Amino acid sequence: MRADRLLSLLLLLQNRGRMTAPELAAALDVSVRTVYRDIEALGASGVPVTADRGPSGGYRLMAGYRTRLTGLTDTEAGSLFLSGLPGPVRELGLGAVLTTAQLKVQASLPAALAEHSRRVQDRFHLDAPGWFRDAEPVPHLPQVARAVWEQRVLRVRYRRWRGEVLRELRPLGIVLKGGIWYAVAVASGEGDGDDAVRTYRISRLLEAETAEETFDRPTGFDLPAYWEASARRLEAMLRQDVARVRLSPQGQRLLPAKFGTSGEQALDDAGPADEAGWVEVELAVESQPVAVSDLLSLGAETEVLGPPALRKAVIEAVRALAARYPPAV
Repeated sequence: MRADRLLSLLLLLQNRGRMTAPELAAALDVSVRTVYRDIEALGASGVPVTADRGPSGGYRLMAGYRTRLTGLTDTEAGSLFLSGLPGPVRELGLGAVLTTAQLKVQASLPAALAEHSRRVQDRFHLDAPGWFRDAEPVPHLPQVARAVWEQRVLRVRYRRWRGEVLRELRPLGIVLKGGIWYAVAVASGEGDGDDAVRTYRISRLLEAETAEETFDRPTGFDLPAYWEASARRLEAMLRQDVARVRLSPQGQRLLPAKFGTSGEQALDDAGPADEAGWVEVELAVESQPVAVSDLLSLGAETEVLGPPALRKAVIEAVRALAARYPPAV
């Protein structure tokens, strides 16, 4: 690990020029004291590192020195596919590996291309999790990731809404959706049957043990295709009812954010607006209790017209809410 870190330090100085010890420590996720020791080690190995004193000082390589030690390891090369997701990469335990891989790539590029890559990195950033949501603790995520990569069986204790279960998983892949990590695995265990591909929320893994046993991936398994089909099945299963709703102009702007694809489809098929700009739509919704909660989140910008049972449920919810807040005297 120290050899990798020394190479990363060397490539940082080569790619970025003068850097202070605190800047190097932050980039390498180590202490400043460790940076001092590593700088001494580089100097002792013949790398011409120069220390500039003063407020604008720092460490730099002697002018004209460049290293060509830029070969990528298998793990580093694989980590480049996750380079747009720095937070999730750290959760997977690949943060330092990705940093080294990026530095090696930058060091191997011609000067013009290296500058272009830095400009792209400075101007574009992907932040996958949703707003105002704390990240779920996923202590078993690195272990699941290793099992996926090494094709090793996982024996887990998993928390479902009906209680805890024991499962033996052959993990095929990991998916990050809306800031939530999922494992896609062939599952075996009581009630699952053999060779059933299922999705498990990794934060609900209470225990995980990596077995020595390995497995073969199903021939032709396509993780993105599986995930897309699974997501479509889930959405179709959840949104089986249709509500008739009137929406104000503000409600029309809020609907896609609250209901996603079904909200966008409802607006595409909306009837003509009235004089006040309200439109009537048919909106795919989940079960009645969920639909009531979702529709109330639009506040006074919507009116539920039907079906009668849903309209009645919304009216009862509004009355109960009003009773909680009697008019001030």
